[in-house]
Order: sequence, then structure tokens, then C-alpha cells
Amino acid sequence: MVERAKFREMKDGTKEDWAIIGAEYREFAKDLPDRVLDHLKLLDGDFGGFPVCRLEHSLQTATRAHRDGRDEQYVVMALLHDIGDTLGSYNHPEVGAAIIKPFVTEEVHWICQNHGAFQGYYYFHHLGMDRDRRENFRASPHFGACAEFCEKYDQAAFDPDYDSEPLEFFEPMVRRVMAKPLASMYAKAVEE
Repeated sequence: MVERAKFREMKDGTKEDWAIIGAEYREFAKDLPDRVLDHLKLLDGDFGGFPVCRLEHSLQTATRAHRDGRDEQYVVMALLHDIGDTLGSYNHPEVGAAIIKPFVTEEVHWICQNHGAFQGYYYFHHLGMDRDRRENFRASPHFGACAEFCEKYDQAAFDPDYDSEPLEFFEPMVRRVMAKPLASMYAKAVEE
């Protein structure tokens, strides 16, 4: 039987209770890359009208970034940038950004969080929307980096004939990037 904390309200928790919870948390956190990769696989076969499925789009985006010499944080962001499509249909960039935030630099996080507005430059005008919505972010020091991500990797990743690396190629990168948070209020909780 798995040992559990004894409190009924958090305010009544003891050091022993939190030692139990902390140990469970550390074990659970180790499996985060597996859960993320499993969720990414949900994009397989989901075309949403696009020329390639959402998983292939993610693989193409990451492959293009990798082949262009981007570091692992960036490549993992490219792989996961649309992972929120299934749960955040109206805010998918924020979902992906929330997942990677503890593990990447501020710039890489910002790119993921805002790529939706930047990607819109290529199609918003076809939907009666403002294609220059990204101009609202012009003052950011990361504006150019996000525009480049969308131009070089994201908007270009819908080619059914592109030779993408398989998901298994990226798995070790995901595991390395997500091995330990760079910044998180819970970072100390995973220290043993």
C-alpha cells in the first residue's frame, strides 16, 4: 500500500506529510517527458484541413530548426509549439508555452507563447482578420526571433513531401531539455 499524507486540509499538513508528497512528486515529475510525448502523438492523423497532420507539421518544424543548427531548447520548442491544439483550440500557443516555460530561456518561451499572432501574418487576411496583429509586439526584444521562427520553420512546415525526422529522433532531446527545470517555483521540490 502506498503511503499517503494524513491531513484533510493543507494547513494541517506536517513535515512528514510533505515528505511523502515530495517523494511522489519527484517520481511523477520524472515521467513528464513521457506524458508530453504521448500527448504529442495525439496530433497524429489530425489534419484539420491542412496538407499534413498536426504531428507531421510539428516534426517538420522541429526538423527544419534542427537542420538549421538551432539548440535543443529551440528544437524542442519547435516540436511542441502546437501541442496545445487538442486542449487549447482558442489559445494553443499559451498551452505549449506553459509546458516548456520551466525548461527554456525567456526568448524561446516568448516565441512559443506568441507564435500564433506572428503566424497569422501568413493567413489572417484570408479570414477577415488583421494580418499585422504581430505589430502589437513590435516593442519586444524577441519580435525578430518570433518572426524568424514563423518564417523559416513554422509557416514552411506543411509540405507532404518533406523528409522529416521521426518523433523518436527528438525523444532524447525532449528528455534532456525537460530533465530539470531552469526556473520554476517547484524546482526545489524535485531536488533530492
